[in-house]
Amino acid sequence: MLAVFLKTLPFFGLIGLGWIAARTRVFPTEGAVWLTRFVFYFALSAMLFRFAAGLDLGALFDPRFVMAYLVGSALVWAIGMAVARWRGLRLREAAMEAHCTMTGNTGFLGVPMLVVLLGERAVGPVLMVLTIDMLVFSTLITIIMQAGRGGVASLAGIGRVLGGVVANPMILSMVAGLTVAASDLTLPAIADEFLVLLGAAATPGALFAIGASLAERSTQRPGPALWLSFAKLVLHPLAVGIAAFLIFGVPPFAAGVMVAAAALPVAGNVYMLSQYFGVAVQRVSGAILISTALSVLTVPPVIHWILQG
Repeated sequence: MLAVFLKTLPFFGLIGLGWIAARTRVFPTEGAVWLTRFVFYFALSAMLFRFAAGLDLGALFDPRFVMAYLVGSALVWAIGMAVARWRGLRLREAAMEAHCTMTGNTGFLGVPMLVVLLGERAVGPVLMVLTIDMLVFSTLITIIMQAGRGGVASLAGIGRVLGGVVANPMILSMVAGLTVAASDLTLPAIADEFLVLLGAAATPGALFAIGASLAERSTQRPGPALWLSFAKLVLHPLAVGIAAFLIFGVPPFAAGVMVAAAALPVAGNVYMLSQYFGVAVQRVSGAILISTALSVLTVPPVIHWILQG
């Protein structure tokens, strides 16, 4: 267990370094925005393309895996929604909190960390989780947010935002990579070396950017943020684990990777959504900060459990 904790520590250390750099103004907070853009559009996209291009498509899509993750995540989403409505929140606020409870930082934290710690076999399951989160649950929250505004204009807004989901660089890079894999093409050596070099910047860049962005987060009235962090770090991996192992019979390693992905802290793009729609911004910000800090202690036991088989 200690060995696994020590292996995860450098990843969280990079997040901490980014936080310190932004808090001390050595790294300007606006710099985090541009670093995030570089990682999002270039470095992480290169990494995802290269990973996807090397996958065995026949072994990638498993309906049991998809159903287990969908059912487990939807259950936690429903719990988050029910708790929020019980507290008297309006539909859009409740939906944003529900989105927090099951949307993990799979792109910026999960892809770099889980593939390094669990090996190349983890690539397929991690990419499946990332795809489901973006195509299903990001679409769901977008529709609810736009529908809450009402009117024809909101329907046009749904089309624009959903178009943005489909045009997401991570989605496009994975689709392009899978196309290469399906065609049995081999990337030229110079292209592969270029992607390796560019993709190598994804891990340190993404983790540093996460930390720098956390410097702007606050924890005023931390009660709701603590609940959302508990739901994300505990209820979400528990729910998908039960669905994967006990209900749908997902192969053990893939199920373990699914649980590890579900154990990741709240994703930063949830804050972008909340800010864009002006809904529950403070609570989402606090949940990202608290869940990321606590994940230093909660993620290593999950990784240890998977490595122990």
